[in-house]
Amino acid sequence: MSGSVQVVQKLQHQRQEQQQHHYESSYHLSTKSSVSQQAFSALKTTETTSRRQKTVVKTKKGQETVVKTKKGQEVFKLSPLPKRAKRTYLAMDTDKEVIGYVIPVFRANHDVVRGLMESQEEDVTEEGINYVAMRNLFVREAKEAMHVRVEKKTRTTHIRESAERMQLSRTIDEWTEFRKKMNPDSLTHPPEFIIKPRGQTVWEGKNLKLHCTVAGWPKPRIAWYKNNVLIDAKAHPDKYTAESNYNMHSLEIKNCDFLDTAQYRASVLNVKGESSSVATVVVKRFQDGEEAGPLDPKPHGFCPEHGVTFRTTIIDKFEVAFGSEGETLSLGCTVIIYPTVKKYQPDVVWYRNSVPLKPSKWIHTHWSGERATLTLVHLNKEDEGMYTLRVNTKSGFDTYSAYVFVRDSEVEVEGVPVAPLDVRCHDANKDYVVVTWKQPAVEGSSSILGYYIDRCEVGTHHWAQCNDNPVKYARYPVTGLVEGRSYIFRVRAVNMAGVSRSSRVSEAVVAMDPSDRARLRAGPSAPWTGMIKFTEEDPTVGVIPGEPTDVVVTEATKSYVVLAWKPPVQRGHEGVMYYIEKCISGSDTWQRVNTGMPVKSPRFALFDLAEGKAYNFRVRCCNSAGVGEPSVATGETTVADKLDLPSAPGSPVATRNTDTSVVVFWAASKNVVHLVGYYIECSVVGTDVWMPCNNKPVKQTRFVCHGLTTGANYVFRVKAVNAAGYSQSSSSSEAVVVQAAIAIPGKPTGVTLVEAVKDCMVLSWTAPAKNGGADIRGYFVDYRTVKGDVVGKWHEMNHKALTTTTYKAENLKENVFYQFQVRAMNMAGVSKASLPSAALECKEWTITVPGGPIGLHVLEVRDTSAVILWEPPTFNGRTPVNGYYLDLKETSAGEEGWKAAHEKVNKNKYMKVTGLKAGTSYVFRVRAQNLAGVGKPSAVLGPILAQTRPGTKEIYVDVDDDGVISMVFECSEMKEGSQFIWSKNYKAITDTSRLTIVTEKGKSRAIFNSPSLEDLGIFSCVVTNTDGISSSYTLTEEGLKRLLDISYDHKFPVIPFKNQMAMELLEKGRVRFWTQVEKCTSACQVEYVFNDVIVTQGKKYTMNFDKTTGIIEMFMDSLEVTDEGTFTFNLVDGKAKGTTSLVLIGDEFRALQKKSEFERAEWVRKQGPHFVEYLDFTVTEECNVLLKCKIGNVKPETEITWSKDCIEIREDDEDAKKIERKDGELTFNIGKWVIKQEKETEKEEKKRPAEDVPPPPRAKISKNDIGVYEVFLRDERGKDKSKFSMTDAGYQAVMNELFRVIANSSSGIKVVSTEHGIILYSMVTYCHEDVRVNWLHKDAKIAASERVKSGVTGEQLWLKINEPTEKDKGKYTMDIFDGKDGLKRAFELTGQAWQEAFEEFQRLKAAAIAERNRARVIGGLPDVVAIQEGKSLNLTGNVWGEPVPEVSWTKNDKELVSDDRYKLKFEAGKFASITIASVTTADSGKYALLVKNKYGTEAGEFTVSVYNPEEEEEKKG
Repeated sequence: MSGSVQVVQKLQHQRQEQQQHHYESSYHLSTKSSVSQQAFSALKTTETTSRRQKTVVKTKKGQETVVKTKKGQEVFKLSPLPKRAKRTYLAMDTDKEVIGYVIPVFRANHDVVRGLMESQEEDVTEEGINYVAMRNLFVREAKEAMHVRVEKKTRTTHIRESAERMQLSRTIDEWTEFRKKMNPDSLTHPPEFIIKPRGQTVWEGKNLKLHCTVAGWPKPRIAWYKNNVLIDAKAHPDKYTAESNYNMHSLEIKNCDFLDTAQYRASVLNVKGESSSVATVVVKRFQDGEEAGPLDPKPHGFCPEHGVTFRTTIIDKFEVAFGSEGETLSLGCTVIIYPTVKKYQPDVVWYRNSVPLKPSKWIHTHWSGERATLTLVHLNKEDEGMYTLRVNTKSGFDTYSAYVFVRDSEVEVEGVPVAPLDVRCHDANKDYVVVTWKQPAVEGSSSILGYYIDRCEVGTHHWAQCNDNPVKYARYPVTGLVEGRSYIFRVRAVNMAGVSRSSRVSEAVVAMDPSDRARLRAGPSAPWTGMIKFTEEDPTVGVIPGEPTDVVVTEATKSYVVLAWKPPVQRGHEGVMYYIEKCISGSDTWQRVNTGMPVKSPRFALFDLAEGKAYNFRVRCCNSAGVGEPSVATGETTVADKLDLPSAPGSPVATRNTDTSVVVFWAASKNVVHLVGYYIECSVVGTDVWMPCNNKPVKQTRFVCHGLTTGANYVFRVKAVNAAGYSQSSSSSEAVVVQAAIAIPGKPTGVTLVEAVKDCMVLSWTAPAKNGGADIRGYFVDYRTVKGDVVGKWHEMNHKALTTTTYKAENLKENVFYQFQVRAMNMAGVSKASLPSAALECKEWTITVPGGPIGLHVLEVRDTSAVILWEPPTFNGRTPVNGYYLDLKETSAGEEGWKAAHEKVNKNKYMKVTGLKAGTSYVFRVRAQNLAGVGKPSAVLGPILAQTRPGTKEIYVDVDDDGVISMVFECSEMKEGSQFIWSKNYKAITDTSRLTIVTEKGKSRAIFNSPSLEDLGIFSCVVTNTDGISSSYTLTEEGLKRLLDISYDHKFPVIPFKNQMAMELLEKGRVRFWTQVEKCTSACQVEYVFNDVIVTQGKKYTMNFDKTTGIIEMFMDSLEVTDEGTFTFNLVDGKAKGTTSLVLIGDEFRALQKKSEFERAEWVRKQGPHFVEYLDFTVTEECNVLLKCKIGNVKPETEITWSKDCIEIREDDEDAKKIERKDGELTFNIGKWVIKQEKETEKEEKKRPAEDVPPPPRAKISKNDIGVYEVFLRDERGKDKSKFSMTDAGYQAVMNELFRVIANSSSGIKVVSTEHGIILYSMVTYCHEDVRVNWLHKDAKIAASERVKSGVTGEQLWLKINEPTEKDKGKYTMDIFDGKDGLKRAFELTGQAWQEAFEEFQRLKAAAIAERNRARVIGGLPDVVAIQEGKSLNLTGNVWGEPVPEVSWTKNDKELVSDDRYKLKFEAGKFASITIASVTTADSGKYALLVKNKYGTEAGEFTVSVYNPEEEEEKKG
């Protein structure tokens, strides 16, 4: 039975394979034509019949399940598969414990499959029909051989038929192999290259094609890549053309440039697989050399699309730029494209370190059509590098490059490192990513101890630190990410001083499976690089995953170890997770590392491993079915840094480059692994301060260090860096001075003819603008003959270098045309030839006017001026030259733009042109004049830009301490071989008797030996071997006199005094004589003289000289009669002298003596209790009059006594309550109100304290307070007194001050209306009875009358205007006396203010009239009337009202009518009466007398109570 079961199992497995294998084709053909569907249905029916032969399987009950087909064939069905259990996403171990979640793998639906297959439908339609017919031919034979019946046999029968079964098995295998061959899906094969693309090398500007031939079925698709970046030929048709014909494919690259050098990969694929082939393309660039010939290839080619050849010129170029972190930097160039084609724009691309830049939040690019601009927002060190502007046209391209340096921003804490840079993310998985960065150039005051890595989830602002301890390695695996979320990272460096600022954040990275990321990144045009496989899910449901493979240690440091592996082949469709186990070497105990949660990514970082120990690692898979078997162990791995620090680079070599840069070369570090780059540092010789030259590591072994100080001496060193850290710094280079390197000079210009005779010609030219950093040593002239359009060969005319810019070419042939060119020479070599001159005919000149001046050059170029110099013309004409004319024009102007710089003829061979426009370019020319007239102009000089060079210095005049006059000129751009050349009136100085030239480094001094009028003139100085650095100084007669005066002062110096001698009185009456000098040396001496007698220090005199401050002092304890006279200080400081005196005689001396004695008496007084401030008065804002004084040096036992008019104020006096003492200040409040307390009697209750009794209104001060007030101080140390007389003038002064406070406290005038009129008023703090207040109307004093009155009520000053009229409008002024001139407050009672006040007055007046005339009951009626029943009631009420009011009576709110019972009367308009005869109890109630007129209504109410006496008695009984 075992063999039979094996056959059945094998047949079932083959059937499953065939069903799985044909699933793709069945779905593919389901959308075909009816013929295809019919053929495929027949094929499927045949296959089903052949596969399902009559098979008998006995069930437990001995029954068989038989199914008949349409043709009557019996087919036995196997037992149905059990229903699939509900899918679970819980991962369980072997003990069925939940250990985590499993994310299901992606499953493609049929729509996705159809989209991938539609591109191949047309190619396989007919082939599929043909293959179906061929396969049916062979299926019949195979079907008969496959008829197998499974029955229970005896052992003998089984053994006998074993050979037959083996034969049957071989037949089945052969049939299966044959069927695979005949299956159209089996005939498909992956693509392969028949002819691979081959690498090519081409010249720049040429086109090239890459070809390849590919075989494969179905027909493969092809994609081209450049350095692994997909090439989109449709998006760039001007650059690429891709073609595919009959399996032959090509990629054409048009107008190749240097950046097209790359690896190009052709990738082909179909459903069976893919294949790639790589070809390398090298584009060579033409070197700058001799002038290109007509057959030499040109960099720019003809553009047939527009019919022109585009030429590109880049001007206004950006220079080497420097920025700091956080700043914004812009780079820009102006681009000129010629010729101009309408609606055509070039392609402008910016590069950094040869990598194209794309616009982002950090990078902004702009192309205006003329200017290309790149803006770097918020600079970071990642932005440092070589920036290139590339302008691509249809004819070629042009580029310009310059370096951008980014300095570190200032650190917040001194000594901390600067921020790391270039943070990137690698190898991102579902919960894991590797973060790398580059170490900064500056470590700070100590070495970097490590780095902290921070992460932040995108969309939040919360940063979390990933590591607790700083990591030294510049690479760190971050775990614990949440799948599907995006993160950004930053890094901080730490040393002993602290933590640096954070780096720029990394690009956002998504935590997800790499395969999912690749699928999301793939666009519709990108080829698919995998195979499409369709599998059934049922066979893998509930399967425990297999073991992972290729488990390796990818990184190992002393901080962590990173493992990587491949997922298992058998893993189901619900995804797998992983457990990591470790084992210490030498033991068999495996320990699970991630016990809490399995990881989802095939990467894992292990921390907290023992450094130096060896470990083995292995991985297990798990899913909902359980935990699989472990993988193969990795082998022993020792926990230690595997990456060594790089070795020190070779010794650097520094060479000169420009005035501010140096080129540094060095040998690369040996045996370095994973080199990040090099940092270069520089230091000025003599200092130990090293500064970084670059803040971003460079990988080249050559670097140009910019931003150096011209003329300074530098040394350089280099250190390498990789992920492990920094290398040791290399040894320092040889010192190099920052100067421009010497190069060959530029081309001479302006070769012109200045004179011609029969067999010779005189030539002139202009020296090159750039001398290459060295003086021009001479010139060489070449010539050639010209006959029509035919030119001869160039020949040398002089074999010895010429020292001038003119040359007489001799031995020429008359009437022959010649062309000339000139070369300049310096110590570096010979320059390129100038442009050939025009064809010049050699024949004698017969003109009478002079030729053009020669040798034009410019000096002292400034923003608004320049000095033009020239030499006389070689040809003077008939008469000598007697003057010159200078012309100029702006460079952009035409020939009509020439204008004369002066009107009168200039006799000199130089001229200073003024009035230029700053930043404008000019050209100049000079014409010579003789008696015959003005000759032709010289060659044009320029263009010259009117702009002062940065750092330009002018000649200045200096007079030293010895009185020597000199002119000084400094230059900071001195180069090797540079010299200072002085001249007078722009002629070299040959007479050394007048000037002595002294030069030291970058400073030259021209010293006048004996200044006189002979030295007047223009002195100029030129620095050779520079770009025309020069300056001049004009010495005039007035200037010479001023310099001679200064020189005399320096020869015979006088010590300058900041202050002349002065005198001041000190404490105790001491006298201080003092002065101060502006400056002096430590050798300065002072001689103290009184009346021509030198005095010395002793009992009477005390001297002091502080040389640091220059203060000279002499002290005397007192002034006596014998001290009258002259005091003098004589100073001697080297050869400088100084004298200062003070005369004290006559009344001035006697007054000073008295003042000295007084000061001494004051000092004696202050030894005991005394008055710091004597008794005086003050008036507070509350108008309180206070007598105040300040006392000092008092003790508790010091007696203080007040008196008034020589009468002591005792403690029980009323005035004693007005005295207060606080912090050494005594006050006497004159206006304070004091309540006299009487003695309590036994019957009286305790009275309220005086403080609680409100003060009555009384004056703050009155004439009763007049008197003389005194304060006495005395104790055992002495006594003192102070007196204040408040009589007459004193009292008036107090009152004036009181009036001033009152006046200033007055508020602005306000207005209020009453029924009588309008009131103007002002409020004051307090009003005294003597204060004078006047009111003015229209600046005229108001006289008091019955209608207009003024007065004071409390603190209110008022003016009442009764019954105002229009005449009362106007300006009102209140003049209140303030002790001097008076203080005025004004109010304009006009306009709206008048209208509002007058309307309010009329309203109130009307209301008052209405109130006076309204109807009312004014008396006569009681409140309650009690009357006996049967009596008569008569009540009369007094009534008032104008007009006479109407009268009515009511009872209980009901009006009464006069009748027999109620008699109502109203007499004389004043008396209203009611009479009730014989009242009854029914008359009891509430009565009211109602009066009414047009102004109002009023009711007089009363109550009537009628009683019966008998009833009252009964109630009492």
